[in-house]
Amino acid sequence: MKQVIFLQVLLGILCCFSIFCANAEDPYRYYTWAVTYGTRAPLGVYQRVILINNQFPGPPIEAVTNDNIIVNVINQLDEPFLITWHGIKQRKASWQDGVLGTNCPIPPHSNWTYKFQLKDQIGTYMYYPSTSMHRAIGGFGAVNVNQRSVISIPYPAFAGDFTLLIGDWYKAGDKALRKRLNSGLVLPLPDGLLINGLHKSSVFTGQKGKTYRFRITNVGISTSLNFRIQGHSLILVEVEGSHSLQEVYESIDIHPGQSITALVTLRGAIKDYYIVASTRFTKPILTTTGILRYQGSHTPPSLPLPIAPTYHVHWSMKQARTIRLNLTANAARPNPQGTFHYGQINIVRRLVLANAKVKINGKLRYTVNGISYVDPTTPLKLADWFNIPGVFSLNNIKDLPTSRPPALGVSVFGLTLHDFVEIVFQNTEPTIQSWHLDGSSFYVVGYGGGKWTTALKKRYNLVDAISRHTVQVYPNSWTAVLVSLDNKGMWNLRSQIWSDRFLGKQTYLRVWNDEKSLYTETDIPPNALRCGKAIHL
Repeated sequence: MKQVIFLQVLLGILCCFSIFCANAEDPYRYYTWAVTYGTRAPLGVYQRVILINNQFPGPPIEAVTNDNIIVNVINQLDEPFLITWHGIKQRKASWQDGVLGTNCPIPPHSNWTYKFQLKDQIGTYMYYPSTSMHRAIGGFGAVNVNQRSVISIPYPAFAGDFTLLIGDWYKAGDKALRKRLNSGLVLPLPDGLLINGLHKSSVFTGQKGKTYRFRITNVGISTSLNFRIQGHSLILVEVEGSHSLQEVYESIDIHPGQSITALVTLRGAIKDYYIVASTRFTKPILTTTGILRYQGSHTPPSLPLPIAPTYHVHWSMKQARTIRLNLTANAARPNPQGTFHYGQINIVRRLVLANAKVKINGKLRYTVNGISYVDPTTPLKLADWFNIPGVFSLNNIKDLPTSRPPALGVSVFGLTLHDFVEIVFQNTEPTIQSWHLDGSSFYVVGYGGGKWTTALKKRYNLVDAISRHTVQVYPNSWTAVLVSLDNKGMWNLRSQIWSDRFLGKQTYLRVWNDEKSLYTETDIPPNALRCGKAIHL
């Protein structure tokens, strides 16, 4: 009898434990995305675009921090295809990063399922194709990660959310753009700008007196954009997953690959107001508009269009230091552990990365420290996992700019898990650059004109720099960042000027330690595609 009672109690405990575990697991969100070609006319001319579930832009992912995301991507294009999740850190799982250094592309007329967690992230992110020049014709969308109900946000409550994907657009298709680049020609000025896939016809409606959260991302492939709303101020509250000081701006520059979140209070008269995006550093200046409509309005916005003021966030080098110091941030984590004193951590390695426009074998290419990156047929991550020789060599790229002749290559920096690294982006070109790092965010601690030297370190902000994953580098200038490489894996460091990346302006960071443990890195997914030298493994 006692044995029966004991078994009943034991079963009861196990049942309660299993229920607790089931309830404790973070929620799952399932998506099935059919990726197809379709016809749209973003700039008034019908052209081929990439649709996801017949949508352009693609459907947004609206999720909560720590949600598990399952996306079955069905590739119905005529070329291999991948989606990367820009700004999503893929903790311990570079297998899900969706770039050619980590994943075999999804073959035409087949599918692959991404499985990842939005671990400890809150903020405004995006996804887009990482293969070829596909991104130039669509396949992009928003990833909005909200806080759990038990987490407070450090800014006032708002009445609603607006997501704005702003970006440049070319009427030529991806294959025509690719052919032009491969022939040695740079891309021309874009043909126009879009807001949520539309030119001058996006409408956002709100009520007078209420405050709205605007999530704004530059999804374009080449140009920096200035964003503003006629007659309204922008209160900046978040930059790429980090909360910022809530300062007020008339306009904000957003460079390729960058995201911000701003609060806008509708304090004007009941009518329509222009939402304006215009190019920076281009001649001529391209502009597109949307409409901020007060509910009940039948009055069109007054002309002329609001003109961008002379003061812009992240614009003049003189103003840059002030902006940098004022954009203090804390990571949007569910369990903040206090201030991260990054300025007191010893730097174990410095990478000074100089980009350049060159000719190799008579063709236009872009290099980082003399190497123009070329994707091998075997993803770097597979080669690393299975110890496949002949795919890449560690540290074949130098830590400092080199005078050796430019060359094609597979460049990979070998770094140790938990290294604290300084990266200086040295822009030797007369055009603005934008750089993104997968797998981690970095602290933007300094920038300036001319050539970087160690003496400039005394100008770094080592107290309250913004933490972000994408940063601009002005023409013939430098930008310095500090990063804690606490995410094991193979991570892409790339130009967000997509034509430059296509022609070699990228590299990889292999963040590694010898411990084989699920605490530091997940195993290869059972559904991982095989290609190149790994096809039979």
